[in-house]
Amino acid sequence: VQLQASGGGLVPPGGSLRLSCKASGTIFRVNDMGWYRQAPGGQRELVASITSGGSANYAESVEGRFTISRDSARNIVYLQMNSLKPEDAAVYYCNGNFRSFSWDRSSSTYWGQGTQVTVSS
Repeated sequence: VQLQASGGGLVPPGGSLRLSCKASGTIFRVNDMGWYRQAPGGQRELVASITSGGSANYAESVEGRFTISRDSARNIVYLQMNSLKPEDAAVYYCNGNFRSFSWDRSSSTYWGQGTQVTVSS
């Protein structure tokens, strides 16, 4: 399974960006998907996650500003980021938990390559 993230860029404070992450490969079922971020010198932290049923969970720091959603038919997860702050600047990574075969109940977690978000005037 491969995850391809896109949509990062440079925006001024208060601006918006939408990140996308498309999963491809041998996929039978997609379980939870999520977005993480890592700022320079910092730990990778969960930003938001979404279950296969559409239930979302957010970090307190982004609650009310970011929205995670998914297109299950196309295996894409989105992160709409509004009212961006300088402290939101980081490399954003998507991940997902996937089951590859109907006969195999095990699942594995995969990561995308990261997309840079810079918030600066």
